[in-house]
Parts: sequence; C-alpha cells; structure tokens
Amino acid sequence: MKKKTIRDIDLDGKTIFARLDWNVPIKDGKVVDPYRIEATRPTVEYLLDRGCKIIISSHLGRPDGKKDPKFSLEPAAKKATQVFGREVKFIDDCIGPDVEKAARELQAGELLCLENVRFHPEEEENDPGFAKKLASLAEVFVYDAFASYRAHASTEGIAHILPAVSGLLVEKEVDYITNAVEHPKRPLISVIGGAKVSTKLEILTNLIPKVDAMLLTGPIANTFALAYGHKIGKSVAEHDEVDAVKKLIRIAEHENTLLIIPEEVVVSKSKEKADNVRTVMIDEVEEDDYIVDAAPSYGDTLQNTIDEFLDMDDQSTVIWNGPLGITEIKEFREGSRAMADAIIKSGAVSIIGGGDTANFIDEEGLQDNFTWVSTGGGASLELMSGKGLDCVEVLLDK
Repeated sequence: MKKKTIRDIDLDGKTIFARLDWNVPIKDGKVVDPYRIEATRPTVEYLLDRGCKIIISSHLGRPDGKKDPKFSLEPAAKKATQVFGREVKFIDDCIGPDVEKAARELQAGELLCLENVRFHPEEEENDPGFAKKLASLAEVFVYDAFASYRAHASTEGIAHILPAVSGLLVEKEVDYITNAVEHPKRPLISVIGGAKVSTKLEILTNLIPKVDAMLLTGPIANTFALAYGHKIGKSVAEHDEVDAVKKLIRIAEHENTLLIIPEEVVVSKSKEKADNVRTVMIDEVEEDDYIVDAAPSYGDTLQNTIDEFLDMDDQSTVIWNGPLGITEIKEFREGSRAMADAIIKSGAVSIIGGGDTANFIDEEGLQDNFTWVSTGGGASLELMSGKGLDCVEVLLDK
C-alpha cells in the first residue's frame, strides 16, 4: 500500500467522512448478510478510539438517482448498531440543511449514517458540486469501500477536497491482492468466471501473462469453448466475442500460460430450474442443453494443474473470481463447492475475489478456510490485472 492510511495522520477528535461499502442484501427490511458491515468494523473502531465524530456514507443497489425506500440504508444502520455495539444514528438524506445540522451536533464517539448517496444522480456523475456538499460535513475523508471502486462523488470526487486516506479494509485488500499477483508463491493459478468476457477483455489481456495457468468457468468458459470449436447448445455465451477470445488464446500460447476449460460439464434443459440434469463431456452437449455448472471433477483439474508446476516451488497461489455454475439453484452449485474444497485441500495461498464467489463462500460457511476473502469482485479483478483503482490513486501518498 503506497497511500496513506488512517494510521498515518492525526485524527484525534476530527470529524470524519467515512465512505464505507454497506451495499448489503436486505429482505423484508432486514439485513440478510452483514459481512460487508462487519468488514468495516476495524476502521470504525480505530476512529472511535481516537474520539472521532464519524459520518458514514454508502450506496445500496441501483436506485437510478431517485429516492426509493427499498434501497434505503436505514436497515444497514440498524444492523451496524448491533455489529458495533453502539448506536448508529440515521438521517434520511445525505445533503441539505438537516444533514448539515446533524453533522454539526455530532459528538465525539458518535456515528451518523447518511441515506443512500445514489438517491442523487450527481453521485454517479461524480459531480464536483455534489462532492463539495458532502465534503462540507467533515474535516477528513476516509475511503474504506473497496467494492465501490468506481470514480463517483463520494468515493473519488470528495478526495480532491478533503485530506484523503484509506481505511484498514482497503489497505488489506490492496496488500493481499497485489502481493498475490506481483509476488506470488508459484505456480500462480487463477480461476476466472463471470457472465461476459466482453467486460473483462482488458483485464484478461493483462492477467494472462502474469499467471501460470487460468481455469475458466461459467459463461466465459462457454465463449472459450466456442472459440475452441465445441458446441454448447443453448448455453449462455457471447458469440460475437469469439474472435476476441481467439486473440486471448494466442496471448496465452505466446506467454506459455495454460488456458483450461471444463472438459466435463453439468447440463440441464432449463437454466431457471433443474430439468433433466446430466453430467456429460463437453462434446456431448445437446442442441437444447444449457451448461449450468462445471462437473465436480473440475476441482481435480485444479490440483492436477498445481502438480504439473510443482517443480517451480513447493507452494502455490490460487485466485478465484467467479462461481462455476448458477449457484442460486442448489443442483447447479456442486462444481463450485468441489472447487472450494479443492483449493482448501491444496494448501495454497488462496484469494477469493469478492462478488458472487465471496457470497457463495459465505453461504457455505467456508470464509475462515481461505487466506483472504475480498469484499469487491470487480475491484479485485482490476487490481489483479495490474490496473490501478481511481479511488485509491487519488488518496494521499505516503
């Protein structure tokens, strides 16, 4: 971490604008999974220990710049009260006279959670005027919202106005992920999935030369299967990206990076529910089949790949970003569970790249079995590929 953190500046008694990521799942007005709130607790406790007044900002979902009660952060504030063991006050806006008054009246050791910043279209537009209104509430900006990595007013714009440092979560995220890629225990193996290869072309182009092997999963693997000449039935894939994928394959060949797709897959006649579910070889996929998961044997492929490189070192690093199947349906999640078990069994340094993969690991109760479980899927991929994050780059240099 080359940027200043909350440890590097005097914060005693200061009013802090803390941009956290409390974009948590909410059902019937209650937080279903508080993992992202819990992940910010070390930063909050550090600030409380220094008598800070803490104004908490976050987004929730995609309200498209309009106030929408179902995207309110009030349930998150209530859950945070339980997590932190002290009251987290809530106010139903993030700018305006009432918010300014509440910020002025805040006492040392008190926390105030603002309403969803995305209720204002200026947030995602990174509007300087909106950022200035947010900045007027505090003396120091603390960025600890790794999953909120895009340059918006409350994540990047405000850092041009207030002294800006990272929180402890962002520091850990950057250190773990950067070290895993730049100074790995080899072989370095990435397991990469996701819905669209088109959104990851630049990332994959940068990441392929850094790793020894890349195991592809999900719809991305389907698009690679098309490029290799396989038939995938009605499976989700990007047919118009086959030429781009062929370029990635050539890059891998030039860099001596193994690219591996599942040879054995789980298929169903429907991707919304289990319908005539079977495990078949990739060349046996029928015209009306959907590939809905990789077979559990794909976990063995991971270990075989590690074994193939064992002469490089007696240890390894595995980075996993993207489930193997449609994990929302129980019949389509066995491949992901097998991959998780294989990574744990391997004893490798293991980084879970946030997003759906972290949610799956959380649901399976396996968080403690991995070296690091990131809170941000897209952000972790950006870092893995060697790209900087705007919201980190704008912070004060050490």
